[in-house]
Amino acid sequence: MPEIIETTVYRLDELSDTAKTKARAWYRDGGFDYDSYDAVYEDFQRIAEILGIRFKTRTVRLYGGGSRQQPCIFFSGFWSQGDGACFDGYYSYRKHSPSEIRSYAPLDTTLHGIADALQAVQQRNFYQLRAEATHRGHYYHEYCMSISVTRDSPTYQDMTADAEEIVIEALRDLARWLYLQLEREYDYLTSDEVIDEAIVANEYTFTGAGRRFG
Repeated sequence: MPEIIETTVYRLDELSDTAKTKARAWYRDGGFDYDSYDAVYEDFQRIAEILGIRFKTRTVRLYGGGSRQQPCIFFSGFWSQGDGACFDGYYSYRKHSPSEIRSYAPLDTTLHGIADALQAVQQRNFYQLRAEATHRGHYYHEYCMSISVTRDSPTYQDMTADAEEIVIEALRDLARWLYLQLEREYDYLTSDEVIDEAIVANEYTFTGAGRRFG
């Protein structure tokens, strides 16, 4: 015969400190929404546009049917040595990027440095440098980007000796910058304070030991 078993459930603020730790661990493992990185991606796409980068796209299937195009931006993190971020895209010169990036992110000296480096090397090459970045392999970090640099000169003039290295390093610096932003966002979103707010807002309940109920 079926039996009725009564269980006392608790809200987060009613749990012991040990049980709260278990409840938070449950949320980190299964309740965390990776769409929360959307704001970081949107910011990165705007920064890339300012610097002269156009991302390749890939088709993503939607739950309700249909599809949409999504920029080829990838990352893995945040606990293994091979973690990082990378992207597929095309780079070419964009006017006023150093001043625009300072207007958009006035306190971010890393982005200022990337924009300045690209501006200077482009100037030495009459603003004719182009690059393509393509992800290679099974990992996602800046060294998984295969980056080719060319000079689009109507007279077939070679690029300066330092050009390829500078452009490649600038694009990899940008991938490093993205990973740092994602890591900071992850640390914030998985902090006890933010997780507690999410658990309370969703009205999750737990057993006395901190196991999710229901």
